[in-house]
Amino acid sequence: MHALDTLPVVVIGAGPTGLAAAAHLHERGLPLVVLEAGDTPGAAVRQWGHVRVFSPWRHNVDPAARRLLDEAGWVAPDPQALPTGAELVGDYLQPLAELPQLKPHVRYGARVGAISRLGLDRLRSAGRDSTPFLVRLTDGTELLARAVIDASGTWDTPNVLGASGLPARGEADVAAYLEHALPDVLGAGRDRFAGRHTLVVGAGHSAANTLLSLAQLAAAEPGTEVTWAIRATSPARTYGGGDADALPARGALGSRLREHVDAGRVRLLTGFSVHALAPVDGRVAVVVRHADGGEESVVVDRVVAATGFRPDHSIASELRLDLDPVMGATRALAPLIDPNEHSCGTVPPHGVDELAHPERDYYAVGMKSYGRAPTFLMATGYEQVRSVVAALAGDWTAARDVQLDLPETGVCNSNAADATTGDGCCGPAATPEPVGRGLATGVSGGLLSLVAVNAEDQAGGCCAS
Repeated sequence: MHALDTLPVVVIGAGPTGLAAAAHLHERGLPLVVLEAGDTPGAAVRQWGHVRVFSPWRHNVDPAARRLLDEAGWVAPDPQALPTGAELVGDYLQPLAELPQLKPHVRYGARVGAISRLGLDRLRSAGRDSTPFLVRLTDGTELLARAVIDASGTWDTPNVLGASGLPARGEADVAAYLEHALPDVLGAGRDRFAGRHTLVVGAGHSAANTLLSLAQLAAAEPGTEVTWAIRATSPARTYGGGDADALPARGALGSRLREHVDAGRVRLLTGFSVHALAPVDGRVAVVVRHADGGEESVVVDRVVAATGFRPDHSIASELRLDLDPVMGATRALAPLIDPNEHSCGTVPPHGVDELAHPERDYYAVGMKSYGRAPTFLMATGYEQVRSVVAALAGDWTAARDVQLDLPETGVCNSNAADATTGDGCCGPAATPEPVGRGLATGVSGGLLSLVAVNAEDQAGGCCAS
């Protein structure tokens, strides 16, 4: 056996995708270590634990993880039920991480600071593929690995409010008035929003979820005002496919939001580009710059930045990555997920070949693999790691037999210009030839692939954002 093969595969992150990777590695008999920066499994998911996702349990459990849990006598949730983030952790991720097959291999409070090759910087080529990875933690601890699967996600690196991709002027100065995506409006954060005017910036499902919660709060708390701002000239993409959506809770999300806007309970501002922010008498003034160069100011109490996320590849700066300059995904995957190019949110199945870099055996998976694309679905991550782990085990037939069948949104998502027209759905999208098998994925904006919905604002159940 080659000495490299005796080293573990290091998985970064103990969220849904990272733990799925661990389950597949265990099934393949490959040594593994999971490094989680938080104190518990699913630490990032816990931060939006109050949110109910729109994808039912049957889409949220990885098959290899399910097999391990079933062997341990796990009582599976109702496959049609819609879990909250807290239930996703408590009923699935925590039991999975506690299994004796995985628990000894999961390390908490282990934040990765850098990844390189032992004794080799990015410039050195000789012997590179046979040299172990060097994984250095922020506390100085170092580990050697035969491969690295980075499932660290993007939760800690949200996009800025500034419309140019740069922080708006004064954005750092008003941090006390800004909220991360998916604040707990009806729970722990209620006092910050009740009786106040909140501006929500963003057109994705996390924005919609927050708006629904704020509308519910406004009905119960006098003086609560809600304003929603988007850069597009139409909210059609956020409203989604309605009854045409294969996930009813996802379709209902946009329909309920439309009702609030039409009724005036949520004020909608279109063509809204954040230029500057400044504190004003205990509030924050948001200066908007329009396409014609004109400016106006909106004064509010809180600003929710639901503007999406971006990957942080800095820990891999000494590795040889081939990243698309637009998306921040691999160059092979980027054309398949670029929202500027595809209509109806379709993404062909993809696996190890599309996730590979020039740096052999390093893979970013899950949310991080999608770069800035807002269209990742959890089940996509599960198929990604199944394919990657099969390749690491030398089973290239299984690795390239990529199959994915996810529910369509029933809404078009084409290039930026088309997305602002307010048109409904279009005809079949021309998509690149899939390298794997299966149906195209139906995706449309949102957090973690699951988009959440306000539980009490929909009749008879919970939805997603």
